[in-house]
Amino acid sequence: MGELLKKIAFQGQLGAYSDLAARAVFPAVATLPCRVFEDVFAAVTSGQADRGLLPVENSVAGRVAEIHQLLPNAGLYIVGEHFQPVSHCLLAPAGASLTTITEVHSHPQALQQSRQFITKQGYRAVAHVDTAGAAAEIAERNDPTLAAIASRLAGEIYGLQILSEKLEDAAHNTTRFLVLSTQAETPQFDPHHPESTMTSFMFRLRNVPAALYKALGGFATNGVNLTKLESYLVDGKFTAAQFYTECQGHVDSPALKQALDELAFYTHDIKILGSYPAHSFRRA
Repeated sequence: MGELLKKIAFQGQLGAYSDLAARAVFPAVATLPCRVFEDVFAAVTSGQADRGLLPVENSVAGRVAEIHQLLPNAGLYIVGEHFQPVSHCLLAPAGASLTTITEVHSHPQALQQSRQFITKQGYRAVAHVDTAGAAAEIAERNDPTLAAIASRLAGEIYGLQILSEKLEDAAHNTTRFLVLSTQAETPQFDPHHPESTMTSFMFRLRNVPAALYKALGGFATNGVNLTKLESYLVDGKFTAAQFYTECQGHVDSPALKQALDELAFYTHDIKILGSYPAHSFRRA
């Protein structure tokens, strides 16, 4: 990711947490807001954006299943990961205060993650499509009884004041993002630090008894640490499953190569989505 980049695509409006994460990963690069996840893939594929940044899981809300379902046929590669702490702010127009607010607007997840604060203040929660969109509407309405729960960045963009910070119930609230590109950017294999690289891949399991047990055995015998295994139905059939998998290790390492060779005996359509540097958050 060392070349000169011009634009990073993300889902949401300017000021969304995905926008915040994109600016953290690429601080000198312009961000491109996209309406839905599919638009992010399209922006990168068409060259409108150099990279895409998409959330895949949150420490409170869990996985973003839609991303894993879109990845297999997107034709893009995972070239990086980023862990973004999520800190919610109460944003309101000038002249508003904690006592004038009666309604708080935000994405349902942000409302849920700030439930204790909202309950304590006695506010009415109103759901929006995204946090930044809620902030933009609150700024436009300019009503001292209304506030939004969103990022500090959203407050700066839409000219709202911060009435309270760190509203999230869980201090560990963190979202993991994947960086997508049209070209693989596999780092050099370092046999002395196998944990420094992550590899993501997908496969379809053959419909035979104990197939999953046998398919995963090769990772255990070769000492490969699987960190994620997500299953999805294929074409609406309950007899066929597709798996999104992540592991510690480089795609060119002997151990992972051997494990993938053994995996092929019990699966089909193995697709390597990328080997990429492990984020420092994993070592914290």
